[in-house]
Amino acid sequence: MGSETGKFPFPGIETTGDGAATVVWVETNVCQGACAYPITSSTTMGGGFQTAHANGYVNLWGEKLEFIEPESEHSSASTCEGFAVAGGRVTNFTSGQGLILMKEVLYTISGKRLPVVFHIGARALTSQGLNVHAGHDDVMGVADTGWGILFGKNAQESGDLALIARRAAEASETPFMNVQDGFLTTHTVENVRLPEKEFMKQFVGDPNKKLRNLMDPDNPIMSGVVQNQDSYMKGKIAQRYFYARVPNALQEAFDEFYRLTGRRYDFIECYRMDDAEYALIAMAGLSETAMASVDWMREVKGVKVGVVNITSYRPFPDKQLLNALKNVKAVTVLERMDDPLAPSNPLTRDLKAAFSDAVSGIGNLPKVDRIPPILSVSAGLGSRDCRPGHFWAAVQNMQAAKPRSFYCLGIKHPLAIDMQEDPDVRPEGAFSMRGHSVGGYGSVTTNKVIATIAGEVFKQDVQAYPKYGSEKKGLPTTYYLTIAKEHIRTHCELEMIELVVLNDVNALVSGNPLLGITKGGALFMQSDKGDPEDVWRGIPAYAKELVREQNVRVYYLDMVQVAREVCSIPDLLMRMQGVVLVGTFMKITPFQKRLGLSDEQVFQGIEKVVRKYWGKRGDKVVAENMAAITRGFKEFKEIPRPVIFSDAAQAASAGD
Repeated sequence: MGSETGKFPFPGIETTGDGAATVVWVETNVCQGACAYPITSSTTMGGGFQTAHANGYVNLWGEKLEFIEPESEHSSASTCEGFAVAGGRVTNFTSGQGLILMKEVLYTISGKRLPVVFHIGARALTSQGLNVHAGHDDVMGVADTGWGILFGKNAQESGDLALIARRAAEASETPFMNVQDGFLTTHTVENVRLPEKEFMKQFVGDPNKKLRNLMDPDNPIMSGVVQNQDSYMKGKIAQRYFYARVPNALQEAFDEFYRLTGRRYDFIECYRMDDAEYALIAMAGLSETAMASVDWMREVKGVKVGVVNITSYRPFPDKQLLNALKNVKAVTVLERMDDPLAPSNPLTRDLKAAFSDAVSGIGNLPKVDRIPPILSVSAGLGSRDCRPGHFWAAVQNMQAAKPRSFYCLGIKHPLAIDMQEDPDVRPEGAFSMRGHSVGGYGSVTTNKVIATIAGEVFKQDVQAYPKYGSEKKGLPTTYYLTIAKEHIRTHCELEMIELVVLNDVNALVSGNPLLGITKGGALFMQSDKGDPEDVWRGIPAYAKELVREQNVRVYYLDMVQVAREVCSIPDLLMRMQGVVLVGTFMKITPFQKRLGLSDEQVFQGIEKVVRKYWGKRGDKVVAENMAAITRGFKEFKEIPRPVIFSDAAQAASAGD
């Protein structure tokens, strides 16, 4: 996906948002309704649409939105079917088991040629255990239902592909799924360009003029009837007429989208493949991390590696993949699932089939003389961290005399390959923060607020996301933020960081929250102590040593007490303590000084963002949040360097 915004009529509205927000923006404007029983991690998409409905939001054609929440995902899919049969433009939001529960209905939706679009927060399925995080086994479990399937690799693509899927679906009378990684994209705040309303109206058109009502009593037809032996197969094979139209409809949607916005999409996206000797193949967020990683491999290791990101899984882009891969020495396919009883995992299987047919001369495929080694990897299951070093390990395996044909990455197991080196592939000059908190403290929302300020006030590129656990409220939560001058492509946990925040100081005894902190970095912590010597005394010895070794600045503030004094609404008290961090972050990080902004300018920008998040709760809540932020900006304290080094000197003296 590329963009040259100056040359195109609809470059998009610059803002910040996560993958769920970009989808909600599109669907609340172009749809007539949603029938959904949202399941984690698609819940924020369903919640966003339902909120718009409750607030009386109207779509681009002046129609009030409908929102129907039946008693299950199966019922929500059936309700979407009924909505679409009657000629309505409808959507749905689901994940994991919810998508699998719909499977029976998905076949009937495609069989009736109903051009709906469902949005999937791809999630690992409950197998040996329950997991609510990213996996592609839910989507692969329904890949045979006759739907188009598009994968977005970041928040921008999730919103753009929502529109592209809608246009292609209605042009080909084929339903589509628009897929993004659960939590890793649905909940990651990034810089985005939202499609303009006038563009969306032009691009997808009025549903009342485009869609067919199969229940129109003035034009009765049969649909979904019982068929015996003489009719069923005829009808099933006749469906191929519609499926033959899908590739052209999708290509036309890609091309028209580029013509109007400057953002280029295609069935596949090739990155540094022109001279590549080795290729990494993936879908969704793994692809973008791979792209950042191969830049390092080329520049530091001198290995010619490229990435192929698959945007359209269905229809499967066999011709495009063959053209991209026919000259490489080896290919590694990374998939967020594991299917042990099959010959290979699904994407690997499809790629091998395409090469086999091409070599055999079957079908209308590009001429291929050889099949390169196609190696398969299970990685990132259940959002297990997949790092740049893992991609380098995959390339090293391709270079080996006897490469492993199947393995996994990111865990300790006989089938796993360990990474030997884990490079920092963030953009040059990037600033990263890792926070350690407790679910319910408001820290995750605070992180989003900081990212929004950095993106919309400081005009930086941002990426902010939480490491949610299934346990949620009351238990440890980790959150991440990176700010840079260019797009941030790494979708993995941060282990090279400039700032550590301890909303929960218990993190100091339950692990090592300072892991990866850079030279000259900073630590900010919650403390109810006023005397810096008392604060320093409470820090464990290992952490003190790291602070001294890395020359870390240490700041502290009683955020809990500030929240108690500022907040008048008991329900918001716990969350308000997290908001205090916004002010301190602005003061101890380099951005205000680097950009030459006055305190007044900074606070004007902060208030604008605070109103964006909490304005609907009223002026009183906005004022109290601003008071908490102001105190965070002004009242934090630093542990002086003599205090930090005095006990080290005392310990050395005692040793002598």
